[in-house]
Amino acid sequence: MENQNAKAKTELSHRTYRYSIRVIEFLDSLPQDVVTGVIARQLLRSATSVGANLVEAKGAGSKRDFTNYFTIALKSANETLYWLGLLRDGKKIDNDELRSLLSETKELANILGSSILTLKGKR
Repeated sequence: MENQNAKAKTELSHRTYRYSIRVIEFLDSLPQDVVTGVIARQLLRSATSVGANLVEAKGAGSKRDFTNYFTIALKSANETLYWLGLLRDGKKIDNDELRSLLSETKELANILGSSILTLKGKR
């Protein structure tokens, strides 16, 4: 079971890394205007924070710290949903990649939420 947990954590870390790269590439494709630029910076910060906090969790000194990093990652995923939604609804950017990123962000948030419940012994 321990080996499965380690494998799952590694897969999640790789998935969030690839996700960050996808967000960076998506942001490079956006129009260069003031409003989009502000939203893009916020989106870049929140989306890359998901994976960065999972990396930090690996070095956590306690289960509580580990859980806290997962909680921060979940909050970042939720914030990312907000910024992606603003791009879709406010800037009227609606393409396959945006929809795919919204879907992936929701999946990551669900995985993180489920992991947090397991870590807290509520599942």
